Amino acid sequence: MAISVDDEPGHDKSYSQGQLVRRRFFRHKGAMASIVVLAVIVVVAFTSIGIGPIPGWWPYDYTHAGTVVNGGSPTWQHPFGQDTIGKDYFALVMRGTQQSIIIAVGVGLISTFLGTVIGALAGYYRGWIESVLMRLTDLFIIIPLLVFAAVVGKIASGWGIWGLTLVLGAITWTGLARLVRGEVLSLRERDFVTAARAVGTGAYRIVTKHVLPNAIGVIIVSATLTIAQAILLETSLSYLGFGVQAPDTSLGLLISEYQNAFTTRPWLFWWPGMMILAIALAVNFLGDGLRDAFDPRQNRSKD
Repeated sequence: MAISVDDEPGHDKSYSQGQLVRRRFFRHKGAMASIVVLAVIVVVAFTSIGIGPIPGWWPYDYTHAGTVVNGGSPTWQHPFGQDTIGKDYFALVMRGTQQSIIIAVGVGLISTFLGTVIGALAGYYRGWIESVLMRLTDLFIIIPLLVFAAVVGKIASGWGIWGLTLVLGAITWTGLARLVRGEVLSLRERDFVTAARAVGTGAYRIVTKHVLPNAIGVIIVSATLTIAQAILLETSLSYLGFGVQAPDTSLGLLISEYQNAFTTRPWLFWWPGMMILAIALAVNFLGDGLRDAFDPRQNRSKD
């Protein structure tokens, strides 16, 4: 559907809904700045020390200890300083950033898939299917998330970051499920869904081709905010000892290991802390930009 917008004085120009969403998003300064920050963090984290068999451009390995220079304080050679056994702290922080980003994105994808499927089934079919799925959702909601994550995270501690990602994704879908259910309950009564049913279209096709595409804004925004939540959740679990385990590392684990050095060598605490803050804020601002772009009720003088 094309929508007429006053692009310039005296001229009308029609835009599709998708074009309007893109225009609103690209005009959101916070979202644009967040994309730049996230892009820089991701590129530096994954190219500096490399990943898997792919080498990076940073000369130090996060697993190799060395001679402590200048008491471990930041120098030109080690801009983030060194830890107590001489490991380059920039390499450690980049490795922690890699792990935290991988876990957060994986949790976001798994959580979004589960929340969308459960919410869509509950909202479209109603009846006993909705009752069962929503009671299951309520059961997950009433258990404190951090406690639940700590328990299952401890069970999955031997599975590595992929096991942790799977577990966290399997317990963080409840909010999106409720949102999608609400959207589907509204959309299933719309004329285009009624018309699809009248011509004999199957339920699967109606949900996937007609209902969910019209709920995509809610899904994308929720997925973005889930990634921010997953960053903080993984950090909390690693800080408590239930997340990523040594000899590997994550941002939360680095803060946990060097929290006692806060007064004597504060850079060991501040670098991972600032990285967590930067990622979480950037993802949240990105989510705000997506919400403003998709929400047609936003008051704007010019789209």
